[in-house]
Amino acid sequence: MHVVIAGGHGKIALRLERLLSARGDSVIGLVRNQDHLDEVADTGAQAVLCDLEQASVSFVADTLDRADTVVFAAGAGPGSGAARKDTVDRAAAVLLADASVAAGVRRYLLVSSMGVDRADDPDLDEVFAAYLRAKKAAEDELRTKDLDWAVLRPGSLTDEQGTGLVRLAPSVAPGSISRDDVASVLLGLLDLPELGGITAELVGGSTPIPEALATL
Repeated sequence: MHVVIAGGHGKIALRLERLLSARGDSVIGLVRNQDHLDEVADTGAQAVLCDLEQASVSFVADTLDRADTVVFAAGAGPGSGAARKDTVDRAAAVLLADASVAAGVRRYLLVSSMGVDRADDPDLDEVFAAYLRAKKAAEDELRTKDLDWAVLRPGSLTDEQGTGLVRLAPSVAPGSISRDDVASVLLGLLDLPELGGITAELVGGSTPIPEALATL
């Protein structure tokens, strides 16, 4: 399998790159900061400079040449303002989708977030609300594309060691999930291309990941 991951230096992406590389898959991690190239390469992935806030659809489509699947795991990150939530979490995700269509890549996995329907809650921080709106808009636009897409909405992310036990369904109660387990679920989704057109929420639980994926 040849997989291209946007946000290749992100905490989830680095974990997924290691998992894919360890089993012999070909992986490209797209990064916007040259300082991150070596860390991505250390996972066994090929690191490619590509700033999705600046790149053209044609440039990204060339990068996707021969890819079987793309994964959007990028994000503006903590400390960024509302404007970059839109340019990264929405616009970059849509750009990658358009490039996938142009390159003939059918499979697209979007790492979104639980709570995207809560963006108008008056108790939410303004920037976090902008983040949720951007994620929801990215989901909505992705669903209009001629792609075999899947949307994964993790709960609150932690750096705890993964357990391999989750709750995964179209809707689950709020909770947290380790980045290890998010990466493992993404790996499982990559191996199930028939799971297209699904939106699933993910938190820690008691069901082994293969069994949870089978229920989808």
